Amino acid sequence: MNVDSDTIKIETVLRSPVENVWKAWTDASFILKWFGSDPGGTGVQAVLDPQPGGHFEITFANADGGEHTCSGVYLNVEKFRKLSFSWTWKSEPSVESFVAIVLTPENNFTKMEFEHAHVGTASMHNYLTGWKSTFEKLERFLSATAFSNTNSGANRVRQ
Repeated sequence: MNVDSDTIKIETVLRSPVENVWKAWTDASFILKWFGSDPGGTGVQAVLDPQPGGHFEITFANADGGEHTCSGVYLNVEKFRKLSFSWTWKSEPSVESFVAIVLTPENNFTKMEFEHAHVGTASMHNYLTGWKSTFEKLERFLSATAFSNTNSGANRVRQ
């Protein structure tokens, strides 16, 4: 894990094949199961169009009921390998940052290199703590989920 004043980098190994990690990031029905930093929080709604120029919007709720919505545009999409996108909070529309995720298969596991750049100081969010907690939820989701070889076809889901 590396943090400078403007960029957060987290490298982790997930105990799941790269195809499953990819689905967790790009399938709306799956992303709702793990996205958000509150361990007791839940996904509310997700719209994902994972192709260059495609948009995403994800709303999740904390255990206290407070909702958060992030959105952006996919910049680079290389299936099972790389995903990058812009990032903006609905509550902070003038603060734009960028996320890049690189996935590398390691036997039946996946090394995930995550970078959230240009977070700056204008945002009220603690990105390092939030992403670490979110990735703990991702690991639990991947461990508990039986994946099939087909996409659920869901690009818009509301829980």
